[in-house]
Amino acid sequence: MFEFNDVALLITHYNRSSSLRRLLQSFKDLNCSFGEIIVSDDGSDIDSMKALEECQRLFNFRLITTPINRGLGNNINKGQDAVSCPYTLYVQEDFIATDAFPGNFSAAIDIFRARDFDLIRFYAYLKFPYLEEYESGFSEMRIGKWQMDYTKIYAYSDHPHLRKSTFMNKFGRYEEGIKGDKTEYKMCISFIKNKGRGLFLNEYKSMFDQVNSVTEPSTMKRSSWTETKSPLVGLIRYLYRQVKYNFDIYLS
Repeated sequence: MFEFNDVALLITHYNRSSSLRRLLQSFKDLNCSFGEIIVSDDGSDIDSMKALEECQRLFNFRLITTPINRGLGNNINKGQDAVSCPYTLYVQEDFIATDAFPGNFSAAIDIFRARDFDLIRFYAYLKFPYLEEYESGFSEMRIGKWQMDYTKIYAYSDHPHLRKSTFMNKFGRYEEGIKGDKTEYKMCISFIKNKGRGLFLNEYKSMFDQVNSVTEPSTMKRSSWTETKSPLVGLIRYLYRQVKYNFDIYLS
């Protein structure tokens, strides 16, 4: 058994009970246990709630609900408020833990207990651009004023990560009442402005797989212009992000 008794597993959920069951089963198959498991639901429909309650009987987690959908910010806030362990592993329901999880997570939590880090990231779509080799397969994210790669903004990400359960005391609560991608962006800005320290897993797609099935697709909706493959639009987006991100970090 891999027992992480001082870690809360916090999972945000919305209308994807099969995905949630698959995630929880992956931890069980890896013989991983946590001090507590909290599932924060964002107002799922009746059928999903029935499936969620059945899942709760199987995996014995604490379910935090809301009568209506209030968005990503509220869902994370109320879930984190319910945590009683000193550390939180945050995972959205559309991930699966892999065989690489137990060893890497054990190394991460050992570092976290001994060193002053705010965040350790386990998954990303892109490698963080400014890394300094640290130890145990992790690198420290370095954030400087004159770095030109705008993806430095994603020193924070809502993808699977370990954090102190007092995270919001330093970086603020997640903004509510706005779209999920804007909620994440504002936390990215806060993490940098408040001098967050974080580690990044070198093999950043080894600990988790993200799976969005046809029956339970991603619920994150983005503006159509951010998805276009037009070179001209891509250039405009690049220039816009360079200006906006640096302004928000250093001048706002």
